[in-house]
Amino acid sequence: MVQKLPRVSIGLPVYNGDNYIRVAIDSVLTQTFTDWELVVCDNCSNDSTEEIVRSYAERDSRVRYIRNASNIGAAANHNLTMTLSRGEYFKLYAHDDMLLPTFLERCVEVLDRDPEVVNCHTKTMIMDGQGKDVKPNPWHLRTESPNPRTRFHDLVWVHHHCFQIYGVVRREILMKTPLLSIYPSSDQVLLAELALHGRFHEVPEFLFRSRRHERQSVALAPEHLKGRKVRSKWFTRNGVPAYTFNAPNASRKLSFHMWRVVREYFCAAWRSPASLGNKLWCTANVALYAVANTHKLIRDVLIAGDQIWQQSRMKRHTEVSQEARP
Repeated sequence: MVQKLPRVSIGLPVYNGDNYIRVAIDSVLTQTFTDWELVVCDNCSNDSTEEIVRSYAERDSRVRYIRNASNIGAAANHNLTMTLSRGEYFKLYAHDDMLLPTFLERCVEVLDRDPEVVNCHTKTMIMDGQGKDVKPNPWHLRTESPNPRTRFHDLVWVHHHCFQIYGVVRREILMKTPLLSIYPSSDQVLLAELALHGRFHEVPEFLFRSRRHERQSVALAPEHLKGRKVRSKWFTRNGVPAYTFNAPNASRKLSFHMWRVVREYFCAAWRSPASLGNKLWCTANVALYAVANTHKLIRDVLIAGDQIWQQSRMKRHTEVSQEARP
């Protein structure tokens, strides 16, 4: 007997998420659209996440639980939920976020109706750790424009929170991209590449709630490493928490965050199905973006220099300590 595949796959990567994962799963179970599977990839949690998710999987066969043998890093774990999914559509989902009951129904309606839409998302309400509404997402991007240049420009140039990454995406198109990678802002690059495949659509209802709380990976950074100006440093120095968009064993590697982002924007344009004219326009646009962010490119070099100096100092200290031993 051939097993019927779900229309929508929801990928939930998690590491030590017992604080909010019950709320997240419950909001999936109450969806009015019921033809879905929930793929939970546990990145070797050491709290009660496994026990909680397995209890749901035992009660509902649509919940699939996969536990990694070791922490493979956040990017790889996110990508694992995508590659293991089987649905026509895919939705990435964080363990601390929440969906209103009609989220999937409204998004699937749009994707079924308009084949030119590659990503359907809803308006986003930001909430605090207790689930209290804080403010609506303040950023508006022209990702519904029929012009791929406009979509690409806004996703590259306009500061935003990348909430569209949590929309419902055509999985066939998503799998034509490199997915997420081990550098900050890879979600923003992925969105820009998807936008060259087709339009985004925003359902004008607040059906997605994104939580901000003290246990998020960026919030766990030491005080002296907080802030956008040192985000690349936070992702590459000692003290990085085990669950970030970097690989767990990459904390000592040099990072050229902005250089990587610029390169990946170039690659995204040329991987896409855009016309030659649009690819050339995107290339010129990214070149201008690089010029506008020259200070960040220079900062990456300075950070790398600091890393090399710190590593050299630690090496010398170790050698001196060994020589001093009787």
